[in-house]
Amino acid sequence: MQRVCFLLKVRQDKLAEYRERHAAVWPEMLEALSATGWHNYSLFLRDDGLLVGYLETEDFEAAKAGMEATEVNARWQAEMGEFFESLDGARPDEAMKPLTEVFHLA
Repeated sequence: MQRVCFLLKVRQDKLAEYRERHAAVWPEMLEALSATGWHNYSLFLRDDGLLVGYLETEDFEAAKAGMEATEVNARWQAEMGEFFESLDGARPDEAMKPLTEVFHLA
C-alpha cells in the first residue's frame, strides 16, 4: 500500500467556503474515490491556507487516472479550481505532487 502526502494552497478569501464544501462532499464523489482506490483519504487545512492531503492506495497513478476518467471528478475539479493559489493552469488534482516520505513509524 502506498502512502501519499501532498500540499496545496487554498486562497485566504476562500477558506470558509472550502471548509463548507468539504463538510458536504457529493456522495457520488465519495463513491468514485472509493471505487478508484483512494483509501484513508484526509485533508488538513491550516488557517493560512496550507492544505495537506494524505491517502493510501495500491497505485497512486492508477487511482488518479481512475478519477480522471469519471464525470463527477470533472465537475468537482471545475468547481474547486477557484479555491487554490498557484495552480498555473492545472486542475487541483493535477497539482497534487506527492512528497517524498523520509520517515515512517509503523
